[in-house]
Amino acid sequence: MSDMSASASLAMTHLATLAKEVDEDKVTPGVLGFIVFAAMALAVWALMKSMSKHMGKVKFEESEGEGASGKETAESPSGKGSPAKG
Repeated sequence: MSDMSASASLAMTHLATLAKEVDEDKVTPGVLGFIVFAAMALAVWALMKSMSKHMGKVKFEESEGEGASGKETAESPSGKGSPAKG
């Protein structure tokens, strides 16, 4: 276990020295990063609004005239529901 803590502390010391060398002014997303993030946020908002609009149009209940019950399917002229005669 002491080997693991020694290697972890060694790695942390190397990472800490690398972090000190990095210039804080150069590691920022900047204006371009903000513009990209804002565009993605607007796109997600527009997609969610559109999805909400389309989901409002969906009818989840089957109407009496359009829905096919099991009996109607079995008696259909296509023969898919009826047993084969032979």
